Amino acid sequence: MPECTDRWNASLRLGFSARESGRSVLDVREHYGPILVQRALYPEGPEICHVAILHPPAGIAGGDAIDINVDVRADARATITTPGATRWYKANARQASQSVRLRVAAGGRLDWLPLENLFFEETDAVSRHRIELESGAAAIGWEISQLGRVTKPNFWDCGNVRVQTSLAVDGRLIWIDQGHVGAVDDVRWSVSGLAGFPVYATLWCFGPRLASEQAEELVALMPWHEGLRGGSTLIPHDVQQALYLVRGVGIHVEEIMEWMVKVWSYLRPAVLQTPAVPLRLWKT
Repeated sequence: MPECTDRWNASLRLGFSARESGRSVLDVREHYGPILVQRALYPEGPEICHVAILHPPAGIAGGDAIDINVDVRADARATITTPGATRWYKANARQASQSVRLRVAAGGRLDWLPLENLFFEETDAVSRHRIELESGAAAIGWEISQLGRVTKPNFWDCGNVRVQTSLAVDGRLIWIDQGHVGAVDDVRWSVSGLAGFPVYATLWCFGPRLASEQAEELVALMPWHEGLRGGSTLIPHDVQQALYLVRGVGIHVEEIMEWMVKVWSYLRPAVLQTPAVPLRLWKT
């Protein structure tokens, strides 16, 4: 693994707008440091703008700090992913961080679908996500993480990961999730924690409320077996809108990813009212 002698800061700001024709465009693209996006693509047609965020190829090392800000304006539609996993390396006694802020205006639609985080030995990482929505917006996103290596006994022997995700609608906080996982912490092995699994994931989805039969169909997608466990939660916002949370733990990131895509494929048409078209990157 590469060892970093100098920290670096990087920031990325993206803004999406809707044209009168219905086309969504990436009209704000500002970056500092070694983080940027590939050119905008339209595999689903002009209404949905797709971009992939490129992290440094060597990954994130101790002392590095990344800030990502995304604005999806009224009636614009954006799908954002990464072409590869985000790798977090040895801390060298310095904490690394990534902060993501996602804002979606009324009528806007966002898919936030990065590939997994890989936390290697001696990582000291902080991952923050702040989601700010207006009533009438719809968005879905996930965070998938693997601690250590699945081929190694105990998976992960040394390191710390701190996470915080919050979601607010019209300035009102309706969900916050925060925690600290250390390699030697009991939470890694407790039934109420990670239950001994090295991979964990959370998917969030906000938008129109599902009918009762649709909510039951979502629950039916939750696995519970030796290699993968999942569950879902509904948090009502008002009579028309709700937040849906799906959480899971597993052994193999590929299996978690396959399940996350299945849940996304169900929720995207039901909540974002957009057909689920799998991303090409997921097949590579």
